[in-house]
Amino acid sequence: MHFMATYDLMETARNTNQWMGATAKALASYPIFAMTPNPAIAWMAAWGEVTERSFERMIVKPDWGIRSVTCDDGRDHVVEVQTAIERPFGNLIHFRVQDREKSARKVLLVAPMSGHYATLLRSTVQSLLPDVDLYVTDWHNARDIPVSAGKFDIEDYTLYIVDFMRELGPDTHVIAVCQPAPLVLAATAYLAELEPAAQPRTMTLIGGPIDPDATPTEVTDFGARVTMGQLEQSAIQRVGFKYKGVGRLVYPGLLQLTSFMAMNADRHAKAFSDQISSVARGTASDYDPHNRFYDEYLATMDMTAEFYLSTVERIFKNREIAKNEFMVDGHKIDIGKITKVAVKTVEGANDDISAPGQCVAALDLCTGLPDEMKFSHLEPGAGHYGIFAGKSWRNNIRPLVLDFIDANNGSTSGKTRKGAKTEAA
Repeated sequence: MHFMATYDLMETARNTNQWMGATAKALASYPIFAMTPNPAIAWMAAWGEVTERSFERMIVKPDWGIRSVTCDDGRDHVVEVQTAIERPFGNLIHFRVQDREKSARKVLLVAPMSGHYATLLRSTVQSLLPDVDLYVTDWHNARDIPVSAGKFDIEDYTLYIVDFMRELGPDTHVIAVCQPAPLVLAATAYLAELEPAAQPRTMTLIGGPIDPDATPTEVTDFGARVTMGQLEQSAIQRVGFKYKGVGRLVYPGLLQLTSFMAMNADRHAKAFSDQISSVARGTASDYDPHNRFYDEYLATMDMTAEFYLSTVERIFKNREIAKNEFMVDGHKIDIGKITKVAVKTVEGANDDISAPGQCVAALDLCTGLPDEMKFSHLEPGAGHYGIFAGKSWRNNIRPLVLDFIDANNGSTSGKTRKGAKTEAA
């Protein structure tokens, strides 16, 4: 599996499917077929359009597409995306809202590195922008990073977060979504012990696998069943000749996408079947719900092999965070050193990836933190995606998070939003 030919074979298959879709669409569009109307021709054109679009999106990095935002003054303000810190494996970007009064809430949103780009959090970013000064981690696709840039594992990831927190200063509020939650917890403990003046004011952990064994899911069961040797042999590939990272060992985003879709194969199959029917009837559009979702969902990125393998081994198999045994650059992290950073966990009752119990485990690890600085929220009826980007996030969770930030914002604390509630752990 480590040969470049394997990676190139997968890319060839993707390219071939894209070509087949484009060919079917073009062939079915020949004017001569209009002389004898046939539903099969319309269906072939629709299948070609949906197929071409789907396989093309798999190698496209989506744009943030956030041009402006309406603030409390009722005016639309232009949004400019700036690079605050540039690094080989990921940048810290700043969503600068022009001509707006400086926000009292400075937020670092840590996006997951789990096969998708940071733009997966577009709706999360858009919902936060009117109320916060927002910074986001923008992780790079490993296939585009030359081998000369070196390795990138979970320790390097944690040190990136440490550097980003250090750069933003102690008045920062950190929100970690899914995968980075345990590493953000470790990064905060690292600063709490070695650089207390640089630690953030609050930390919100959303649907993260702090203790994967607290409530096992299909994801955690897979990590327990497979050996590291089997995983390395079956999942790791070497980037092919088409990309800048040629020769780099990676866990391909296409493999991750395949495993994600296999978990809900019937739902995805029905979604694409319905979309083909809609295109054939002429009722689909470029920005309908199907295309808005799958344009993002199908855009995958590769992870470095060492990051993927170390995540499985150290977070899921050995449970180093859950056992408070995680080490970074030779230094043993002690989560109990967190004594001044308010912590809030958010879980979805129907989350089938990071089930309830996995994330809230962070509060028990914070042994040095007073109980009045620990908070948790369980969102009824919400799945994994809904707790950071769906209706549950917009209507319930986001107000709670903003209130939590305000309540622990020091001298710059704002007023509590009406109607919002904060639940103590």
